[in-house]
Amino acid sequence: MKIAITGGIGSGKSYVCRLLTTRGISIYDCDNAAKRLMRTSPIIRQQLCQLIGPKAYHADGLLNKAEVANFLMASEENKQAINAIVHPAVAEDFLQSGMQWMECAILYESGFDHLVDSVIVVTAPLNVRLERIMQRDHISRESALAWINKQWPQSQLQQRAQFEIINDGRPLEPQIEHIINNIKE
Repeated sequence: MKIAITGGIGSGKSYVCRLLTTRGISIYDCDNAAKRLMRTSPIIRQQLCQLIGPKAYHADGLLNKAEVANFLMASEENKQAINAIVHPAVAEDFLQSGMQWMECAILYESGFDHLVDSVIVVTAPLNVRLERIMQRDHISRESALAWINKQWPQSQLQQRAQFEIINDGRPLEPQIEHIINNIKE
């Protein structure tokens, strides 16, 4: 059985994943995998250079994050073109990893929900999410809200997920235990 953990920025999904790893559960991190594959995969490198141009990578072979980010943010078409290169590679990497669990912020947008049997969404009140993002990233409330508004609404994630962990200050361990027991059944 394959399980995904998702949630909007500032919801605490990474924290929940750390709690799960203390239980011996290995979790595939889609975001880190995408970054790793963009750095190391010759196929992705070739495709990104064809799409963006030779400036996609520095002369030393390192990914030019600023150039890729500028291209990505320029239009929805550019974003989709990069996703069409990176998402299939991450999906294949996950399937080959042998891991049962994945952490994926853009689970539905990427289509990765089709790779798993069950979805856990981590949610938190808007004010809590804003505070977390502002403290973590040292950004203004407006910038934090802009990031939140770029993602799917929590309500949409809640409707599609099979399980929810509410990360608003209440204990997380009992919620995690309840979900793990339900998944085992």
